[in-house]
Order: sequence, then structure tokens, then C-alpha cells
Amino acid sequence: MPIRKSYRTHKAGSISRLKLVEEELPDPKANEVQVKVKAVGLNFADVFAILGLYSATPEGSFIPGLEYSGEIVSIGQDVNDFEIGDRVMGVTRFGAYTSQINIDTAYVSKIPQSWTFEEGASFLVQALTAYYGLFHLGNLQKGDAVLIHSAAGGVGLLANRMAQKAGAFTIGTIGSAAKIDLLKAEGYQKYIVRSKHFKKDLKQALEGRDLNLIMECIGGKIFTIGYNMLAPQGRVINYGSARYGDTKNSPNWPRLAWLYLTRPKIDPQKMIETNKGILGFNLIWLYDRKELMQQILKELEEFNMASPYIGHRFKFDDMHEALRLFQSGKTVGKVVLTLG
Repeated sequence: MPIRKSYRTHKAGSISRLKLVEEELPDPKANEVQVKVKAVGLNFADVFAILGLYSATPEGSFIPGLEYSGEIVSIGQDVNDFEIGDRVMGVTRFGAYTSQINIDTAYVSKIPQSWTFEEGASFLVQALTAYYGLFHLGNLQKGDAVLIHSAAGGVGLLANRMAQKAGAFTIGTIGSAAKIDLLKAEGYQKYIVRSKHFKKDLKQALEGRDLNLIMECIGGKIFTIGYNMLAPQGRVINYGSARYGDTKNSPNWPRLAWLYLTRPKIDPQKMIETNKGILGFNLIWLYDRKELMQQILKELEEFNMASPYIGHRFKFDDMHEALRLFQSGKTVGKVVLTLG
């Protein structure tokens, strides 16, 4: 059996527990392929899982990570759509922080010929999140105004590209003015640096338009302001809450408790009266529904997206440095780790 290198934590709760270990990997089972990993993409869910703040975090020891790319080096029985040597990108319910992985072929796609391994490891999680949120849940229509939070992040950049393809008007929000140039280059029609003036800034950015859809991942007062400004039949697609993030190795439980207790609370009766809706989802839920995920992957392929924007590259051995930067909120685009 091959020996692989993996970042494993014996128990969620602290990033300092994440250690690089060597372990054996069995042969792939029927309907599985074995992939030699070339690149790994970071996601907020990774950090939340390592800290034990993600509801889907495994019990006990586990390998974090939701997406990767690489080359198929072995195939199991009944595998007909892939061959040894194929360049692929994949999603997994944890386990991507590794040099080699066995994975069901339902969760693997071939990398577009013109894309690099780094770009392959930067696409699926963000694209699935953005596409499912905008179109399957959000019912985005041509001419809609959509507010996209964390607009310079992986999901935000892809959501803007998809919304633009659909003929929507996009407003991106960011936490720092240093990210404005990227939003301009990516074609956002409007941008907002989040501040205490957010309500006024959002009203100005809309320029009299209705606000039809929000891709929400911030929470707190920003959530409340956006929800209150939604037009009738407006939708909030809630896929995260970045305000729970921190730069520490371990959770600050008093702070988290305060944030939880002061979280926005919406009255269902008022939702009826104002004709507004909130839909929440996480990608782990989608992962467990193979047929739906396959359908979305096919739709994404037909969407013919350009390669994703990579803002930061690290070596696999520099995982902790990459995670610290990721936690800082200073990243743009995708953060990727490469293997030799």
C-alpha cells in the first residue's frame, strides 16, 4: 500500500493540533479512483471544522479539507469514465489535506484542458456554492440586483461572474478598500466597503433598483440591514457567517457565546407580511445527494466558466502559515497549497 502524507488532527478544537503525519492508503474500492494530489484549496469550512465550530465536524481524529486536484494513479473495479493519468479535480467530505486520496467517481471531474492543477483545486467548492445558491435556491433572473458579500473571496468572485452571465446587476461588499481594484477588474457594477454607513451605502449603490437577492455570509447587523432592504419576493441565501471567525488557534468561547446570543432574529409572521424569504444551506448537505450534485456539475460545465482567480499560493508544508493568512481576512480569491 502507498504511504501518503496527511494533515490530521486527533480532535477538533485547535489549529495547533493539526499535524503532518505519514499513513498507509489502501487500494481504491469499486467505483473509486486513487488520486495523487497536486493541489489543495482552502475554505472557511476547513477552519471551522478544525476549531470544532462546524456542525458536520467528524468526531475524533480526522483529516480536514474539502477540495483538491491531481492525477489518477489507480482505479477500482467498475470504473469506466476515468483512466490512469487523467487530470481531475474533486470534492470530499473532509480528507483533502493529503498527498493521495481514494474517492468515489461521483465526486470527481476532469480538469479543463487549459487549467492548471491549482485552478482545478480552486473551483468546485466555490462554484457549487455560488451556483446552487444563486440559481437553485435564489432563482436569479435577468435584471435582478444581487448583493454579494465577501465579494473578493472565492465564492464572491465566481458568484459575480455567474450573475453577470445571467444579466444581473451585482453589488459586492468587502471589508477593506485594498480589495476594490480586484472588484473593478472582475466587473462588479458597484462595490461597498462595509462600515457603520452600510445602510446608506447600499441604498446609494442600488440607485433606485429593487434588491432582489443576497448571497449572505457575514451575519450580524450587516445581515439585518440587507434583509430589511430586500424588495418584496426578495431572497437571502445564507451559506455562512464570517463574524464567528477569529485569528486565534482556539475558539474564544465567551466571544462566540455573545455573538450567538446577539445574532439576528427574524419573525416568520413578518416574513409573510413583507413577502421575503431566507434559505440556508451548507455544501456538506449537497455532498450527500449525489444525483443533485451531478446535475449541478453538469450545469456548471455547460456554463463554461473561466478559470478561477487564485490570490495566494503556498507549499503543502506551509499549511499552518496558509491557515493563519486565511483566518486574517486579508486574502483575495482562492488560497491554494501545492504539492510536488
